[in-house]
Parts: sequence; structure tokens; C-alpha cells
Amino acid sequence: MEQPWINFRSDTVTLPTAEMREAMAQAEVGDDVYGEDPSVNRLEELAAAKVGKEAALFVTSGTQGNLVSVLAHTHKGDEVLLEKESHIYYYEVGGMSALGGLIPRLLDSEGGIFSAEAVRKALRGDNIHFPRTSLLCLENTHNRAGGTYWTPAQVAEVAAAAKEAGLRVHVDGARIFNAAVAQGVDVIELTAPVDSVQFCLSKGLGAPVGSMVAGSKEFIARARKWRKMLGGGMRQAGVLAAAGIIALEKMVDRLAEDHALARKIGQELVNIPFLGVDLERLQTNILVVSVDPAWGTAQELLGKLRERGILATDFGPQKVRFVTHEDVGEKDAAKLIKALKEIMS
Repeated sequence: MEQPWINFRSDTVTLPTAEMREAMAQAEVGDDVYGEDPSVNRLEELAAAKVGKEAALFVTSGTQGNLVSVLAHTHKGDEVLLEKESHIYYYEVGGMSALGGLIPRLLDSEGGIFSAEAVRKALRGDNIHFPRTSLLCLENTHNRAGGTYWTPAQVAEVAAAAKEAGLRVHVDGARIFNAAVAQGVDVIELTAPVDSVQFCLSKGLGAPVGSMVAGSKEFIARARKWRKMLGGGMRQAGVLAAAGIIALEKMVDRLAEDHALARKIGQELVNIPFLGVDLERLQTNILVVSVDPAWGTAQELLGKLRERGILATDFGPQKVRFVTHEDVGEKDAAKLIKALKEIMS
């Protein structure tokens, strides 16, 4: 089906492939709340193996996956360390506080990446006046920083600092396969030092619905109970899991194509007046473009693009985000570049 728009808003807009649709139609199903859906069970086993963990859990979304993970690691009144523009803090409706009674303590970073020393400085020690700090969260890749990634060494360093202080470590890895592919490393190198990871099937991997949470068997048992409390028991969810299996088996390597296309667009946009691109932060499939106030605002630029059939997202008054994915290609990129040249001139 031909889409009416060229859609750079997010990689969440990808449509399931023909193979996914066929697999969904033919999927073996059962009641997942009873543990009897064979397709879900297969997906969870595959996901756990992919990231090197004992067990995994199929959840409805990345937000739900992060929330059940945070809740499974903590107790009400605990403090959680996380980066100040992280997705968990910025975009997840305050769920950790509203539903978990948890207190966020925010860390400064450079491009979404903070140091082990920053973690140590944030730890306030055992004092009757302070909440117990029990969890550190990372985001890999980091959305608001423009898709920047943590390296295996960086993950290992901050995880070691956290564990020295008795903290658990959770990774919001919504796009962690982008991080792995961009660096040419096995994703397990990015997940081995941490206690849990959430990753999305419905972004660059192209599945229509769902995310995975992975960790120890004990952790997943707790997360499964939290998922049930949050209304995430999905019964015959094998029709969705079937697409997720294909996403993990066949869609990971092609993420490199999205990264290359984003890089190509960014290299063209640096030469367009009134637009700013930080190519050092253009590491994966997210391109954040600054709009010079002398020209106008992000919303004005989005309106001009929309008139030309192109969709993107604002990232603040003067920033626009473009995300590459399976359903945009070279021709779409060329149309975007041409449109921006015309608009900014």
C-alpha cells in the first residue's frame, strides 16, 4: 500500500513486512497469561539468547517495559539515578513516580553519556535524611541526544561503579541493536554488564507492536507480575510475537542501511543555510537539526515540509528531528534534501 506521506517522524511508523503479516496470520497461539502461547514463548527464548540473559518477557511497549523493569528492581520511596533528558524521565508520563513512588535523581551528561565519576558523585551515602538509592538507568541509543550510543567499555565502567555501591543497572535499550550495529559489536557486549535491558521490536526492527525485557529468571518473574498489574497480560499474543521473531531473526543487520541514509542526509544538510547539524552526534538513525532563529522556528519548518508531503518532529522551539527507517529510502531522502534547500533559500 502506497503511503501518502514521506514519514521521517520516527522509526515507530514502520509497517510490518509481508513476511511478518504472513507469519502473524499463521501463528500458533495460546493463552500467554497461562504461559501457553508457543509463539510468545519462542520469542522470549530468542530475545533472552540475543542479549545474553536468562529469561525475557514480551511487553506491549518500551514505556511499559521500562516501567516494569524499574518497578521490579526497586521499592517504594527509593531513588533512581538517570540522565536528565532520558526517555524514562522525559517521555514516560512520570510513571516511575506516579506508580512506583520513586524519586528520580538526574545526572548531567555529554551527548547522553555520563561517566562512572558522575555516578559516584550522585551517591549520597547512608543517611537518615536520604532515600535509598537502588537503581541506575542508561539509555542506549540516546534519543534526545540524537541517537548517540554507549560503547561496551562505557557501559562496563558505569555499571561497575553502580554495583560497587549496591545498585542494580537497567538499560533502556529501545534502539540497542542500532547501537550494536553502528559499532560493529555483538549486542551482548552492551548488555552483559547490566542487570536488565528493554528493547523495542516496533522501531527499526519493523514489528507492528511490542518490546522485550530481559534479565535473570528471578527478575523476569517479578517483572511478569508487574506487567499483569499494569494490564499487560495479552492472552493470544502469538499473533504479535510472530512478527517479533522475524524482527529479531531478519531485521537487525539492515539497520546499517538506516544509519547510512541518515548520514547521507546530514552531510547534505550541513551545507544548507540556516540549518545546523552536529555530524559527530549523527551516529545511528536519528538526525537532529537546529533551525536558525533568523529564519524562523521548528514549527514553521515542519509546516513548510508538510506542505510538500514530508513529516518530521519538533525537538524544541528550534530543533527538528528526522528518523530514518525501513520505509524511507534514497528517493525519499533526495526529496527531503531538495525540499529543505528550497525552503531555507
